[in-house]
Amino acid sequence: MKKRILIVGAGYSGVLTAKKLAKKLKKHSDIEITIVDKNPFHTMLTELHEVAANRVDEDSIKLSLKRIFAGRKVIIKLDTIQEIDFDKKSAVGLNNNYEYDYLVLAAGSRPKFFDVPGADEYSFKLWSYEDAIILRDHIHDCFRKASLQTEIEEKKRLLCFFVAGAGFTGTEMAGELAEYIPILCEKFEIDRELVSIYIADLLPRVIPALTEKQSAKVEKRLNKMGVKLLLKTNVANVNKNHIEIKSDDDDTVKRIETKTVIWAAGTQSAHITSEASKKLPSAQRYRLETDKYLRSLSDESVFIVGDNIYYVPTGENHTVPQVVENCEQSAAVAAHNIECAVLGSGEMKEYRPKFHGIMVSVGSRYGTALVGTAKRKFSLPSFFAMFTKHFINIVYFIQVLGWNKVFSYLKHEFFTIRNNRSFVGGHFSNKTPSFLLVPLRLWLGAVWLFEGIMKIAGGWLKSPMLKGFFSGAASWYDTIVKGASDASSGATPAADGVTSATGAASGTIEAAGQVLFDFDFLGIFRMLFVSGKELAESTLGDLAFKIDVPLLNWFIDKVVLPNNTMQMFMQIFIVTAEILIGLSLICGLFTTLSTTFSLVLQIMFVCTTGLFLGTFWMIFAAIALLIGSGRIFGLDYYVMPFIKVRWKRLPFVRKLYVYND
Repeated sequence: MKKRILIVGAGYSGVLTAKKLAKKLKKHSDIEITIVDKNPFHTMLTELHEVAANRVDEDSIKLSLKRIFAGRKVIIKLDTIQEIDFDKKSAVGLNNNYEYDYLVLAAGSRPKFFDVPGADEYSFKLWSYEDAIILRDHIHDCFRKASLQTEIEEKKRLLCFFVAGAGFTGTEMAGELAEYIPILCEKFEIDRELVSIYIADLLPRVIPALTEKQSAKVEKRLNKMGVKLLLKTNVANVNKNHIEIKSDDDDTVKRIETKTVIWAAGTQSAHITSEASKKLPSAQRYRLETDKYLRSLSDESVFIVGDNIYYVPTGENHTVPQVVENCEQSAAVAAHNIECAVLGSGEMKEYRPKFHGIMVSVGSRYGTALVGTAKRKFSLPSFFAMFTKHFINIVYFIQVLGWNKVFSYLKHEFFTIRNNRSFVGGHFSNKTPSFLLVPLRLWLGAVWLFEGIMKIAGGWLKSPMLKGFFSGAASWYDTIVKGASDASSGATPAADGVTSATGAASGTIEAAGQVLFDFDFLGIFRMLFVSGKELAESTLGDLAFKIDVPLLNWFIDKVVLPNNTMQMFMQIFIVTAEILIGLSLICGLFTTLSTTFSLVLQIMFVCTTGLFLGTFWMIFAAIALLIGSGRIFGLDYYVMPFIKVRWKRLPFVRKLYVYND
């Protein structure tokens, strides 16, 4: 009889729990894992503000569940669980009922309105994919309407944005919005002075989880961006056209005319968790109490992970926080303990989370972070805080959707970023039209093809020639380094990266060169930069660079050169590679592969014969053409989409996520 594991919720903790269980139990065909969520995708909730303020495309925060669990024994059900019968071990959904032996509650959170009249009805939320899209479109629509509005008070009402809550979500949304507004003002020709942004909170400072000094810096940044802070201020009422607030200092109610109230004032457990709290031991805001193994205190078949946990770890004074790191760590512990329970073997782990800090971004360019260990944390300056944030996101994406999502994230956050809204500005953003690279691709391909043909004409396919190829170049460098009067063989290094043999000079040359740079790194490698002439008389064709690697030298001297068969194999390989690279680039077919091989060959020449600076352009050209250069006036325009569709259908490709969208 099959044992059934049911996971309710496909948020951070639910997805990770399912993936870890699928990996641990993949050899057990008698165990069934099902994950239920109302959406066919997993949402990056921590990035919602970026979509709401139109910094990134909406697809950047959405991860398909089918792709996440491709090749894994996880059943995906699109449904909304409304009730759980813990006695019968059955979850009741809108579409079906789901029987289980072990249940994982990972339903996440929802906004809490604290009984503020009109807050739920008239405010915009920021707690789901749909929320971010609705808010983004509304903000844009407000500016569009304001640009057509002649009545000044109505125009100001349309251009007033009020954020309720100065925690992580509220602060990040306010900062993102403040950064976006100048762009909208320019687009719709609206005076920036007509736009107002407020952020209010009952607490005395923003993001109290930060140090007071960091909070002060965040407040200063918000003020600089034009955000008006209303701290120690309570929201009394929300209406379609205004919001009423009341300061702690007095009981006077102040009305602010606005069409946009963004509610970010707090969270509580999701509806299904609040329903479960009627039957299971619970605490504040419907969070479910667990034992040290993350099981419900009243039902050992029910595990709780992520935001739904109410648990005070051993030695701590407070319950675990509702942060992504808690979701990740609780998912790992719960998956291990469920494996022990299902298989009836192994020792369960106690949940002892180690949180490494928090971070907040105020717009795309500024952030702060408090990181470290439980006993000692330190703050990071803005650049490193933003770098750390992106790095942590990438680490998470590697766990969830591998290379596919990492590439997509880099594309959205850096390579195609709008209006230079990144902590590195727009320096990595693609701005040069790709068709301008076509002449460079054709020329690089022609050079490779020419050199391959010249090697054939020079006899590379007839007899071994590598001994003179390598030793002549080595002798030339040695002559310059040692300051001898002439070279032992009179050979020079290649005139470019692919003509190290055929372009070698013959006869004796005068050793009039000089060493410009000679650095030996612990005997592992040595970098040489020399000139074949006195520096004052040198041109780029006289300056040569080489990375001398003793291990590689040993391989060439002991394995390649003594064996004529090995020499011929390498010569044939080099000639074939050069011709194929040339044809590939000229035709624009498999250009990423061919430019990669081009770089490999260039590096090989740098580490054996060295390169004259006059031919270093081939390295930089290959780098410039590395990604998608064949899709402009090339066969890749037709071939790559054809291959891509079929490549993604392969089971191992879907499972390992070795593709990109």
